[in-house]
This record gives sequence, C-alpha cells and structure tokens, in this order.
Amino acid sequence: MTNLPQQPTFFEAQQWASFCLKAAKLPTDAGRFLLLGLSQFDQTQLLVHYRDLVPLELWAKFQVATQRVVAGEPAQYVLGTAPFYGLTFKVTPAVLIPRVETEELVDWVLTDLVTTPTATVLDIGTGSGAIALSLKHERPTWQLTASDISAAALSVARENAARLKLAVSFVASDLFAQLGSQNFDVIVSNPPYIATDEKAVMDASVLNYEPHQALFAEHAGLAIYEQLAQQVASHLTPHGRLYLEFGYHQGAAIQQLFTKALPTAHVTLRQDMAGHDRMLRVIL
Repeated sequence: MTNLPQQPTFFEAQQWASFCLKAAKLPTDAGRFLLLGLSQFDQTQLLVHYRDLVPLELWAKFQVATQRVVAGEPAQYVLGTAPFYGLTFKVTPAVLIPRVETEELVDWVLTDLVTTPTATVLDIGTGSGAIALSLKHERPTWQLTASDISAAALSVARENAARLKLAVSFVASDLFAQLGSQNFDVIVSNPPYIATDEKAVMDASVLNYEPHQALFAEHAGLAIYEQLAQQVASHLTPHGRLYLEFGYHQGAAIQQLFTKALPTAHVTLRQDMAGHDRMLRVIL
C-alpha cells in the first residue's frame, strides 16, 4: 500500500484503510464503516463506485478518520453516528455506542408484545435513546418515556428523537427518583453493569472513550439491579414486565436477585446469539 496514488479509487482507499487497521491489530471492517459513513453511500452504492476515484476532499477526510481509529478512537465517535435496529443514531462520548446485543433486547420486547396495540414503556438509562426510539419507531402507538441520570446523554437522545421525528418523553432521573408514582406496562433497561475490577481486561477504546458512568457499577457490577429488584414492582402495572440486559457472566446472580425480591413473579433468562445468558424478563 506504499504506492497508493494521490487520488485512489474507492476500492483502493478501503484497501489502504484495511492495511492500516490490520497493522494496528484492529478490526479491518472499520475502514468500510468509515467510508460508507463519510461518502453517504449504502453498501450497494459503494460497490457500484468501487472503481471510481474518491473526491479529493473525501479522501482527505477519510485518511484523517482512519488515523483516528488507528490511534484508538471508536469509529462510531469519529463519524458521530452508529447504526441500531435499522436506524442511525447520533453518538458522542457522552453516550455509550449501541451494541448488537441490545438489539436482541429490543427484539424480545417487540416479539413478546407483538399483539399489544397500546403500552406505556419506560427506558431507564436511555443514553443515545437507542432502545426507546427503536421501540417507538416499531410501535408508534406505544407511549415511551426515556430517563437518564446524565444531562449530556439526554441532550443527545433528544437530538436523535427530533431528527428521527419520534415522540418520546425524556426525564432526568436516577432510576425512579424523578418519576413520582408513575406506573408502566413495560420497563426496559441496559444499565451500567461492569465491575471496576474488570478494567484490566477491557478493550482500551471502550475504557478510554466511552462514558464510565454508563459502564461501571458497584457491588461487582450488580448495584443497579439490586436497586431495581427492590423498587420496580411499585412502578409496574399489574402483570407488568421488566426487561434487562446484563454482562455475560451475571445471569445466575441477577436471576437470584429478582427471584428473591419478587417471589411471585415469573423470572426468565434469555441467551444472546453467542449463547451467553444476556437478558432477563420479569413478569409480575
């Protein structure tokens, strides 16, 4: 790749990025992700244009973006956007980058309630708004409320709601603190669940760039779940449902928490596509 022309084709540009990323021992698919985002092409359009020359301004931007990723910055923060459940969300270092595993949580809610025309839904720790806005997009007749303790995160979520033209209510709240006596048919959350002693084995780009408030929790990562187990019943309607995401090794501990706190509830674990316990549903 040292003989790359001053103005490469789209194919050559992607190959160059892949070479740089591979040399840095990083996933090479970030190159395609950046090229798609900066060019505003979809996958098919990129293939059609593979042999065309990259406009010089775009080539300059692409080189800078690639070097930022090589230096350790997540590609989604470099572009300022991330895909989730068929939508595109603005992301900044104030919010976590939405993950594929969380799409499975959204899917579980939608599949369970496929015949439910109306529902009041609360998304706790909404971050970019990915869960709440995806649910609203798929179920326009549902009433969505999204909360977060971070004002900066709520600002990003509101921007996403406005851009996607989705009507969701946003509340600054630490769990249920500012929600009064409101009850919901469904509560969903992907809260902070990483134990602080796991930092040593975490990916550097996550540790260095993503918001620690949204990553880490006390009590071996279980602190938020402990609070939810004690408080959630008073904020759910009769037969209401709670859906949670958690770390791949926390399933047994979280199942025990909710079974003990809510002995008459139906508590179900669900595995992600990788075969790890990753989600939990509680039905009162």
